[in-house]
Amino acid sequence: MKKLILSIAALALIVVACQNNSDEAIPNQEAAVDMSDFYVYTSNSDVSAKSSTEAKNDKCASMKVLNQQLRDNPGLENRMFQIEKHTREFIAAKGNSSGKGKPGGGTTPPPPTAYVGTINIPVYVHVIYSNSAQNISAAQINSQITVLNNDFNDTNFSNVPAEFQSVGADIDINFTLNSANIVRHSDATASWGTNNNVKTKYPPVAGYLNFWVCNIGGGILGYAQFPGGNASTDGVVIGPEYFGSSDFTSGYFSAPYDKGRTATHEVGHWLNLRHIWGDGRCQQDDFVLDTPSSDGPNYGCPSYPTVNCKSTDMTMNYMDYTDDDCMNMFTLGQNDRIRAIFASGGARESFVQ
Repeated sequence: MKKLILSIAALALIVVACQNNSDEAIPNQEAAVDMSDFYVYTSNSDVSAKSSTEAKNDKCASMKVLNQQLRDNPGLENRMFQIEKHTREFIAAKGNSSGKGKPGGGTTPPPPTAYVGTINIPVYVHVIYSNSAQNISAAQINSQITVLNNDFNDTNFSNVPAEFQSVGADIDINFTLNSANIVRHSDATASWGTNNNVKTKYPPVAGYLNFWVCNIGGGILGYAQFPGGNASTDGVVIGPEYFGSSDFTSGYFSAPYDKGRTATHEVGHWLNLRHIWGDGRCQQDDFVLDTPSSDGPNYGCPSYPTVNCKSTDMTMNYMDYTDDDCMNMFTLGQNDRIRAIFASGGARESFVQ
């Protein structure tokens, strides 16, 4: 009998222990969305920033800058995790299949309230120049605003392969620039690099999408800060010869990146879009289901179809690295990611409050 009592007691302890372990696991089980594939760091060997050179010479600025910010700021990774979780909750609540955000078990929190309608984003431009060519004209700057408005309000995808026409998206964002918000600085600095020194010397203005137009050097066209970063460095840096479009004005341009698509690409990052290949080859994703997997960026004007990872690359997507003339679409899934950061609780909700 004594052995029986001891056995029952031991069994009871095992049951309690299992219950305790189960209780500890409940928070993960009750997660509203699956976050198991989320990542922020990328390999420095991966091509991660639009560059004027081919992949073998790419300087990896955008993701390289993010990696450095993650090392310098231990809280940034968690903030980006929460932004991604909010994004997936928003997409899951829509009940569509245009972006990742698989429902989990347990209790689902109230979904973020979507912002419906056109989003208006005011722009502030800092022109920092060391020679007269870099001091680009107002006409060249305004041509860039025209390109942004055209690209983020595209409704005609007849120039896209039939395979992708059904997922083309009108993002419905307007960018506005007051001439008083173009500020020029003569500076002897020959090149600024990617360490955000230009932002430290010429700080961003709150409430605007800030552009710093300056010579970056190293073949880098531009880089942007993702949502969640420090407000003191928020915005987009672009080389002067890649800012604006030669389709609309004469000026200081460098083909084949002379149609303003560097800004479209970098603003995509500022709006929480990843590179279309996920900065990690076939095994890593951009968190958008309607953009096919790829093993790296595309350059030039690739022929269709260009096949990688057993699917056709969406080489014409603004988040690839193709020539400006060969970029012409965002997708519905990318639009969902962008809309999420303007929804209630979103990282850029302040622009629509």
